[in-house]
Amino acid sequence: MPTSVGVSFKRVGRCYWFSLGDISPLELPEWTEVIVETQRGLEVGRVRIPACEVEEADLQAPLKPIIRIASDTDRQRERENKQAAATALDSCKDRVSKHNLPMKLVKAEYTFDRSQLTFFFVADNRVDFRELVRDLAATFRTRIQLLQIGPRDQAKMLGGMGLCGRGLCCATFLSDFLPISMKMAKDQNLFLNPVKFSGICGKLLCCLKYEHETYCGMRKGMPRVGQVVTTPQGDGTVQDLNILKHLALIVKGSEQPAWYDCAELNWSSQCDCDAHDDPDEEAYEQHADL
Repeated sequence: MPTSVGVSFKRVGRCYWFSLGDISPLELPEWTEVIVETQRGLEVGRVRIPACEVEEADLQAPLKPIIRIASDTDRQRERENKQAAATALDSCKDRVSKHNLPMKLVKAEYTFDRSQLTFFFVADNRVDFRELVRDLAATFRTRIQLLQIGPRDQAKMLGGMGLCGRGLCCATFLSDFLPISMKMAKDQNLFLNPVKFSGICGKLLCCLKYEHETYCGMRKGMPRVGQVVTTPQGDGTVQDLNILKHLALIVKGSEQPAWYDCAELNWSSQCDCDAHDDPDEEAYEQHADL
């Protein structure tokens, strides 16, 4: 198995494998800045996974070597590139207005060698930006790439504060976006309000995924809401559930509802996260994605 190093180009992002080249593994601890060659050109990355043996099936071909460890001069040039990219972004915004294009620019990035300038933007629909690209190429004298991104990627790039008061998960530690649905909120017995469970990106909160598996496991030992169960005092209907305490609120005829431990109850079948679908489920999910 070849010895490789995992390099990331974002503070929170995927790692890509590179070979050591002529560099000793001891010179590449985590967070070491390195210069590598990518499809876009030369770029500055940081070592996130120190040298280790990697299965060939997990490597992208061809495996390129690390060119060198970044020097002070390289770091200074990278800072200048970021400043130049910020200036280019302002210039591009003026040209977008000039061409009257329905798009919102988010960020601009130069490769380390300035062989390519990439603009990231969001838009409701596809945008014909061919004239804009020609205009930008004539101005900046380099290869121009415009990439349309989604609202989640926009939030990840710009960062911000979540409803919890902490930094956005996608901008602090999530390297990939996981599929989220309103059903996860329902499985956790939360109030089904899509607006309440939407992040600043307008999509469902990523944190709905974190405890979903645990809640599904706990619900398997509980009846469903609306199900008829047998209590020590007779039959009743489940009105509500307290999943964490493993309690069910049972109503029996005209009597006051009472909480029972699910271990005291008997019913025909156990609850399963996939077994309590609701006909309005699809409507909830569509509303949440608006």
